[in-house]
Amino acid sequence: MPPRTDQRAGLAYGLAAYTMWGLLPLYWHLLGAAAPSEILAHRMLWSLPVALVILAALRRWSWIRPLLRQPKRLGLVLVCAVVISLNWYLYIWAVNAGHVLEASLGYFINPLVSIAFGVLVLRERLRPLQWAAVGIGAVAVVVMTIAYGRMPWIALGLALSFATYGLVKKGIKLDGIEGFSAETALQALPALGFLIYLGVHGESSFVTGGTGQALLLAGCGIATAVPLICFGASAVRLPLTTVGMLQYLAPTFQFLLGLTVFHEKMPPERWAGFALVWAALVVLTWDALRTARRARSELAAAGARAGEAVAAQATQAAQAGPAAADRTAPEPDVPGSVRP
Repeated sequence: MPPRTDQRAGLAYGLAAYTMWGLLPLYWHLLGAAAPSEILAHRMLWSLPVALVILAALRRWSWIRPLLRQPKRLGLVLVCAVVISLNWYLYIWAVNAGHVLEASLGYFINPLVSIAFGVLVLRERLRPLQWAAVGIGAVAVVVMTIAYGRMPWIALGLALSFATYGLVKKGIKLDGIEGFSAETALQALPALGFLIYLGVHGESSFVTGGTGQALLLAGCGIATAVPLICFGASAVRLPLTTVGMLQYLAPTFQFLLGLTVFHEKMPPERWAGFALVWAALVVLTWDALRTARRARSELAAAGARAGEAVAAQATQAAQAGPAAADRTAPEPDVPGSVRP
């Protein structure tokens, strides 16, 4: 178990990461004068220098050459870069088009979609409560479809793209900052080309929007990288179950922003759909906590049994020692006796 100070630091990093992710709609809203495609291009472009600065500070360059020698892994990095770009674009568009609540729904149902991917793609077996959570989530999608009068495609698109991103990253096996750097390296050149195109045609808000707009667009790289760094620092210090519970903070903040800052409508039928999703997440979290607690108990019991076995062997060895010594000790010389 990590030291208590490490756990406190990990919790602080995790709270910072998910709070920043949850408040990102405020940042994208400040950039509402720019098209979502331009915001996305700046996010991709300015993330690269931030990643390079971090790699230089940590002196972590050794992973680059082996990655370049493995075309399959490079292909997976490219897939990740494309999928996360689609996720980013859809999220930025949703915020600036007034769909913050539906965007938050996407990240609420993301754990359920990830579980479904585990069953369908990785052939994982679910526990009964996990099946129940997925079933409740499916009912919630139906209710939300009725509530919106259409399929909640923004929420589903965000959940599916992010779950796909997580699935593909499992095959790359790069640490957080390394994977982020590799993906942004592939994103930067197309982003730069698109921004040059906008500038040539006089459609770049980076050029025409004033100093404040230019600084905000350039800051997209920091807004992307800083939460990721905090998340990485948290993930290595906290148990997976704690990180799993913290992930609900971001969509919760987004949901509250949609209600209180952006004043989006929430008729009763949408409340019903969200309530079903939250119920599914409660079931999922309870199952995860119960499973983790059972695993810790079994590990402690196994450790206790191993300790008892070692102690018993030591006791037997101690008892057998004097007897063996008696059997091997030389017989005392008796006067008049003849030793063979």
